[in-house]
Amino acid sequence: MAVSAARSRHVLVLDLHDDPAAIAAYRHWHRRGGPPAAITNALRAEGIASLEIWQVGDRLVMLMETTPEFDPTAKAARDATNPDVQAWETLMDRFQRRLPFAAEGEKWIAAEQIYSLDDQP
Repeated sequence: MAVSAARSRHVLVLDLHDDPAAIAAYRHWHRRGGPPAAITNALRAEGIASLEIWQVGDRLVMLMETTPEFDPTAKAARDATNPDVQAWETLMDRFQRRLPFAAEGEKWIAAEQIYSLDDQP
């Protein structure tokens, strides 16, 4: 998947509690029309052009493309004062499990790209 020079790709990882009911509930909340409109609007307002979450077992992988306007520090500050985002995060915390090496308060962990077919001769 090519990303234009104006966009940046972010790959983030997080686990779910290894519980079929929790995983089903998480998937239900993320179905089409599942997240509250305020959450979708907050994401789009931050310069997030595309966001997908993929799942295998209890592992989640988020693929996010952002525009040059995206500022993760400013987004985090606005999210911290947005009651809709805070309510969503509290709800999602019921299903999510931090990776063992996550720093205190860190949720989604950025993955490091170590290979690209495009870079190969």
